[in-house]
Amino acid sequence: MVDINLTGPFLCTQEAMKIMKSQTPRGGRIINNGSISAHAPRPFSVAYTATKHAITGLTKSTSLDGRQYDIACGQIDIGNAVTPLTERMAAGVLQPNGTTMPEPRMDVEHVGSAVVYMASLPLDANVLFMTVMASKMPFVGRG
Repeated sequence: MVDINLTGPFLCTQEAMKIMKSQTPRGGRIINNGSISAHAPRPFSVAYTATKHAITGLTKSTSLDGRQYDIACGQIDIGNAVTPLTERMAAGVLQPNGTTMPEPRMDVEHVGSAVVYMASLPLDANVLFMTVMASKMPFVGRG
């Protein structure tokens, strides 16, 4: 989990920043894949939640350190997009109160549209954090 969710993005960010600093014109944009679990974890998700908290730190540090090089960095936190990873949610997943219940999901195209918007901004504007989630999923009030 740490290798995939944290080490990979960290190494990619390092390399992207090297390229963006030296290219002409200088600068660029990095968009990290966060998670709403960094704000409200699910039960028994310590490794996943810890890595997504770390991505939030990576996003903030990259945004700060990239300023002088015209590098913008933002993060999209996704909640319950319809993918193979969320299939189990249709049948029901463990909730913080110990019950299991199905959770609403949203079309993954909404995530793509959000990323396209973030990427389309000029480098003098940035979406530092954006949450895209199924409207009725149990996020606010979870945990």
